[in-house]
Amino acid sequence: MRISTSLNYATDPQTAAAQARELEAAGVDRIWIPEAYGFDAVSLLGYLAASTSTVELASGILNTYSRTPALLAQTAAGLDALSGGRFVLGLGASGPQVIEGFHGLAYDKPLTRTKEIIQICRSAWRRERLVHDGDVFTLPLPSDQGTGLGKPLKIINHLKRSDIPIYIAALGPKSVEETAATCEGWLPFLVYPERMEQVWGNSVVAGLARRDPALGQFDVVAGGLVAIGDDAAQYRDFGRPVAALYIGGMGARGKNFYNDVCRQYGFADEASAVQEAYLEGRKEEAAGLLPDELIENTSLCGDDAYVIDRLAAYKEAGVTSLNVMPIGGEPANVLGRLRELAEHV
Repeated sequence: MRISTSLNYATDPQTAAAQARELEAAGVDRIWIPEAYGFDAVSLLGYLAASTSTVELASGILNTYSRTPALLAQTAAGLDALSGGRFVLGLGASGPQVIEGFHGLAYDKPLTRTKEIIQICRSAWRRERLVHDGDVFTLPLPSDQGTGLGKPLKIINHLKRSDIPIYIAALGPKSVEETAATCEGWLPFLVYPERMEQVWGNSVVAGLARRDPALGQFDVVAGGLVAIGDDAAQYRDFGRPVAALYIGGMGARGKNFYNDVCRQYGFADEASAVQEAYLEGRKEEAAGLLPDELIENTSLCGDDAYVIDRLAAYKEAGVTSLNVMPIGGEPANVLGRLRELAEHV
């Protein structure tokens, strides 16, 4: 399995660059830079492109609302050039709280928007003149919506690659199917390997059935906290605050994708209780209400035998790349040990 991890976008660039070089030396395959409503991810990715030489660099994720499709294509092409062909474009629809609250844009047609962005980006990378007549985007803009002076343009630069990989953070059945059909990789979240099939199995199968073989193997990226050692099980609970934030607070009642996944895993009552507590401001209580089974099986914290067992579960579930957050030791050391254990699976 390929191994990747994330760096905090709030880390100062010099520290992030030093961390990235250590991870690169330890054999980490890919580094993801997230973007929420703090610093942008692109600036740090550009800095890391100049500070590393072999590790892949990925946006994890850029939302599909706050940048136009052409700007996403330009950004990916620029980062791919800066990194010498090491960039991966991770995209996601985010959610209405961020898109409407922070960016002031209507959270509408997320699946259609993502599909059209993928089409436009790939057209731009082939250096085609951008002409698109979709349900969300029309290029050039029609005369009745602007000055009428818009003309089809193609990206000026000759790109490092015309097939920059696209990974989508998707949870809903239709979006997962479309991701499996049209993209290089998929970024599910809060993955319980033994229950992936019951939540997303049909969607993945349907998507793969119409997948273009030229896209290559469908890369499923999942993981969680990782700590390895005789006393490492204690670190599992470090995942509770983040899981509570997403299951309880990332959305409203009736509109929380992560809460829906928790329900589909078989924890409907717990999902309701966690959301209720979190939305009422009882965050610590919400974290404590998360089922131990969920916390244990969405992490890789334990002794060697436990971690090997969990790696086997991820592999059996169809996960082809790990995205993990090391704790309980120097990140490069923890991930180096994880790579060694992965060789036994």
